[in-house]
Amino acid sequence: MPKVYAMIANGTEEVECLAVVDVLRRAGAEVTLVSIENDRTVTSSHGVKIVADAASDAVDLTDCDALFVPGGMPGSSRLAAYKPLVSAIGALLEKGKRVAAICAAPSVVLGANGFLRGKNAVCFPGFEDGMSGANVQAGARVVTDGNITTARGLGCAIELGLELVGLLFDAKTANALAAKIQF
Repeated sequence: MPKVYAMIANGTEEVECLAVVDVLRRAGAEVTLVSIENDRTVTSSHGVKIVADAASDAVDLTDCDALFVPGGMPGSSRLAAYKPLVSAIGALLEKGKRVAAICAAPSVVLGANGFLRGKNAVCFPGFEDGMSGANVQAGARVVTDGNITTARGLGCAIELGLELVGLLFDAKTANALAAKIQF
């Protein structure tokens, strides 16, 4: 069973995060919601309180098959400023592990830290300037290039989750889950 860490901070967009987590868990992935805050309870970008499964200092962020970074502001900025996360992303990519981001996070977290150079990627419209060195796929909803998957925004969250299921499991599992959830 694939092991996935889903990162969360104060200001994270709650539906982007939890929709992807839900889809991955339905497929059978072992998903841990990890808070970078001092408290496991975070307040989302729309005031929803979410209790993470673990605090980041209790988890080895490189001990997973995939790491997911949701968007939302100021959550994406808080995640981008969290040095252990940025280091873990670099280490995971070096190991060939999967990294995914949605909405502002592809730009603010991945692009700003140089992880998208030469990669096809997408982000929320208006954040393209932060996609340092990426081949921005205007109009695309979800883009996978190598071991990096990016998605445009909230309306693409289920699609991103299903893409990750296909990559971490297989297309048959993703298609069966898509049918089951009426996607």
